[in-house]
Amino acid sequence: MSDDERLCSVALTMCPNVGAITAHRLVEALGSAAEVFRHVDDLADVVPGVQRQMIDALRCPDAFSHAAEELRFADKGGVRILTYGDDDYPSRLRECPDAPVALYYRGSADLNALRVVCMVGTRRATDYGKQFCASFVRDLAVLCPDALVVSGLAVGIDIHSHRAALASGLPTVAVLAHGLDRIYPPHHRNTAVEMVGAGGLLTEFPHGTSPERFNFVARNRIIAGVSDATIVVESDAKGGSLITANIAVDYHRSVFALPGRTTDASSEGCNRLIRDDKAGLIRNAEDFVQAMNWSSPSAVEALKARQPVQRSLFVELTEDEQRVAAVLSRRGDLHVNALATQAGMPISKIYATLFNMELKGVVKAMAGGNYHLLA
Repeated sequence: MSDDERLCSVALTMCPNVGAITAHRLVEALGSAAEVFRHVDDLADVVPGVQRQMIDALRCPDAFSHAAEELRFADKGGVRILTYGDDDYPSRLRECPDAPVALYYRGSADLNALRVVCMVGTRRATDYGKQFCASFVRDLAVLCPDALVVSGLAVGIDIHSHRAALASGLPTVAVLAHGLDRIYPPHHRNTAVEMVGAGGLLTEFPHGTSPERFNFVARNRIIAGVSDATIVVESDAKGGSLITANIAVDYHRSVFALPGRTTDASSEGCNRLIRDDKAGLIRNAEDFVQAMNWSSPSAVEALKARQPVQRSLFVELTEDEQRVAAVLSRRGDLHVNALATQAGMPISKIYATLFNMELKGVVKAMAGGNYHLLA
């Protein structure tokens, strides 16, 4: 894409009262942002329905100076500015009526990867949700090694999804609600830096933009728009992840949710999405790839044949882990719910305990939520 088109695309976003839908409509009607500005004087004749206020907004004297400043920032900071005409612009997002005419991207991941899935959820993630993120992404890496994982870098499910992708060797992209001159929350900076080399950071906001509350709602449409499917891992009755899910439904994208107990507030939003037929129920990565028709026989076999973690000699177990191991030794393979009952532990605690035992090579997760004690 030419420097002129890049400058004009950014300038279009700098014009006051020109929202994403209007900018998208103008560029589609005239073919480019540069053409929009060339036809300012006769825009009402070229694009029916354009009001005088819109034409005045496009004549904003500061739009191009601000855009030029943004291009200088991008050049210095290794930021790529993506416009509709760029091959690297997310093609899935381009189909959406409110797709930004300019995106700022720092990273190496292909935003047009063959398979893109976003994982979102509550900031108050439970052990149940964290364990799902880890196991889902780990298995997704086996079933779909070409997948891209997208989320929002927020506290909770978002950051656990990103970190699970990094640990599993999958590229992961965070869509930000602010400019690329900062990271929010600041304590996720190390993960964000790692993602630049093994994924990326994407935003529609120019540098200097603070993470204001309303920006998060706007960025949710990009999370949904760049993805083939949205997975809500955990959500209260209200929350940003439900906004993302509803946007994905409006975009005619696939939506899935992890079910939880009816008494768990952190699963209320997920259960409601499933109840209202807005989301498909999934238990694991295999459910998901089958629903998306992404599975292949060889990948499924690879997942089933994956070698368990080698159990360490003289491994030290906590008191809870010893209790779980004793139950499995006595009763044999058990479903997680039965195991929780036999061990006298709440389900959230049993999931966390089993996750740690799996990492130690003490237990192995089996099909259908069953667990096996390794010799």
